[in-house]
Parts: sequence; C-alpha cells; structure tokens
Amino acid sequence: MFTYICNDSKFEMKMLNYKIIVLFILFGFSGAINAQIGIAHEIGVVFGPVMFKSDYGARNDLGTNINNNGFGIGLVHYLNFSYNTNNETFFSEHFKVRSDISYNKSEFKHYGEYVEKNSNSTGVQQLRAMRGSSGIFNLGTQLEYSPIKIHDFEKTIGSFGPYASIGAQLSYYSAKANSTLGELGIPSITFPKYLTPSDGHPFGFSNESKAVFSIISSIGTRYKLSPLQDLIIDFRFQYFNSDWVDGLNPNPAIYKENKANDWLVWVNLGYIYYL
Repeated sequence: MFTYICNDSKFEMKMLNYKIIVLFILFGFSGAINAQIGIAHEIGVVFGPVMFKSDYGARNDLGTNINNNGFGIGLVHYLNFSYNTNNETFFSEHFKVRSDISYNKSEFKHYGEYVEKNSNSTGVQQLRAMRGSSGIFNLGTQLEYSPIKIHDFEKTIGSFGPYASIGAQLSYYSAKANSTLGELGIPSITFPKYLTPSDGHPFGFSNESKAVFSIISSIGTRYKLSPLQDLIIDFRFQYFNSDWVDGLNPNPAIYKENKANDWLVWVNLGYIYYL
C-alpha cells in the first residue's frame, strides 16, 4: 500500500513537472509569435479628477461644472505594433490599440442662480437639499493615433509623444438621488420639476443601476521616462447613450433645457510600463 502511494505521488509530481514545462513552452511560443508579427504589450495605471456634466445645477453655470466632480482610477493595456523594426508600416508606426477598465464616482448638488438667490421659498429649499451620486464601471477599447513615429519617440529619453484616440465602452452605473429633507417623490420635499414622469420612469429622478454604452475620445501626451517607462497626461471625453447616469432626467418634452445625455471629462495622469 505504501509503495502504491509513493508511486502514485511520483506520477503526480512528474505530471506537474510536465505541465510546467508545457506552460513555459507555450509562453515562449506565444512570445515568439508576438515578436514575429511585431506586437508588444504595455500596461499601466491612470487616475485623476472627473468633471461630470449632469442635470444638477443651472445650465452653463461655471460653479455647477466645477463643483459637480469626482475621481477616477483605471488599468490600461496597449497593443504596440511597432515591435518588429524590420516590418515598419504607417499603421504600426502611428497606431496602438488601447483597452482599459476603470471606475469613477462623482457627487452632485444644485449650484447656480436658483439656489444662490436670497430666498427661503419652498422650491429653493427643495433644490438646496437635493443630493446625488453616480459610480461608474467602464470597460472598453480605443484606437490611438500618434502623429510622431512610435519608434522615434521610444528611442528618445525625455521626449514627448502626443496622441489622439477614439473608441467605445460598456459602462455600468449606479446612481442615487436623495434629499436632506426626506424621501424624494413626496411633493412637500421634491421640486416639482422632478415629480413629472420622464422616459418611462414615474419621476424625473431615479435610484438605479444599469448598463449603457458610451463613446469616448481622448487627447494627451506621453513623456519618455526610460526605455521601458512612460508617464502620460490624458484628457478624456465620454458621452453616454443615456440621460439617467446621474440619477436625474427631467422630462425633456416639458423642460427644454434638458437637451443632452449625460457626459463627463476625465483628466488623468498615468504610468506605463513596457512588457
């Protein structure tokens, strides 16, 4: 019995060793393929402030745009097609494919003339008491264009590599709307504008979590820190195919100022490492 167990253990160890060897061979084979077709990988992290253009506050009010903000963080991955220096093409020297997963959260209040005026009317108090938030998970990809040849940038320490990109993301948001006066939906607590049914919802506000699509576009630049390290600064515009991402959507057929879906601008700094 003991001999059988020992033999069985030896067999399992041999199989484990074979599996490890096979994995190393596969990884090496994968790397060889990437080298042959000229693909390299880059990974990194980005973070920075988010400015959310929501339905909170007065339209075109600077205070609203500045104060309704949040913070985001993300992980990024790049496919770099310029790995093979013997097979340069315009595409490989000027384009990368960027994929990322990110999360941002913003807090909302009403700002502007309607809440800042010297009045204690019921409507003003209702607006002042409203609070909101939205947390958003994003997963997507972009095609990134560099006007400078990628190899020229990679060979020059201390150089800048500007870029622009466009892409799409699947976004999952969790929006909350409430009031310090009590439960929204009660007429004595809720501003009339948000009591009106809108877009299939019983009110012009909603506490919900849903998946939506968004279009993204970015401009930014890299800074070559070392042969295998870059720093980046990136300005991203993200436009959602929904007006409920912030938790508010006053009926647009009645309230004509509600003209556009929700969108945001994310200013992020980042660090990129070449694998």
